[in-house]
Amino acid sequence: MKKSKGGGVTTRRALVVRGGWEGHVPVEATELFIPFLKENDFEVTVSDTTESYLDLAGVDLVLQCITMSEITAEQVEGLEAAVRAGTGLAGWHGGIIDSFRSNTDYSFITGGQFVSHPGGAVDHRIEIVSDDPIVEGLTHFDLRTEQYYVHADPTNNVLATTTFRAHPDFPWIEGATMPAVWTRTWGDGKVFVCTPGHSVADLDTPEVRTIIERGLLWASK
Repeated sequence: MKKSKGGGVTTRRALVVRGGWEGHVPVEATELFIPFLKENDFEVTVSDTTESYLDLAGVDLVLQCITMSEITAEQVEGLEAAVRAGTGLAGWHGGIIDSFRSNTDYSFITGGQFVSHPGGAVDHRIEIVSDDPIVEGLTHFDLRTEQYYVHADPTNNVLATTTFRAHPDFPWIEGATMPAVWTRTWGDGKVFVCTPGHSVADLDTPEVRTIIERGLLWASK
């Protein structure tokens, strides 16, 4: 929480930015977490446009859920400057790492980019590989949903991984281990990414829900 000039406690500000491909149900998905943010003393504002990145003054956390969309250079510059100065950026699945495929400056901030989900919905395991507080008390868990194959920054702090089985079209990916949950810093800001989260059902999986909720609080200024 922030301290006011009079010494009292003021509410943190969260900006929820959602849109893009409707297959990731950006409205329904983000609505799952807005009550959690409010319960944790965030004043929540919702935006359906990245125009909001042109003025992030006073925003402590950006929760983004935008898939396969476009963003202007000026909007990325606004987001980058805010995160560099301490605003947190957090999200899941394509809503954060398949947001703006043509903008490498944005991908540099997030530390990863979706490239494929071989086989669509498949059975796979998420392995916890860290003792970070975001995943504290959790072990491996199994999902049947999209398993994200990503290109990721080696400077990420990886909290969980997933390992691919052979696929008839891509047999060479057997045994490839990908980061599934990571954190990173960008200047004074913190970035949180969780690759599971294709559907509301995925987000309601207890382990996924817990990781995302903790990640949101961690990322906030």
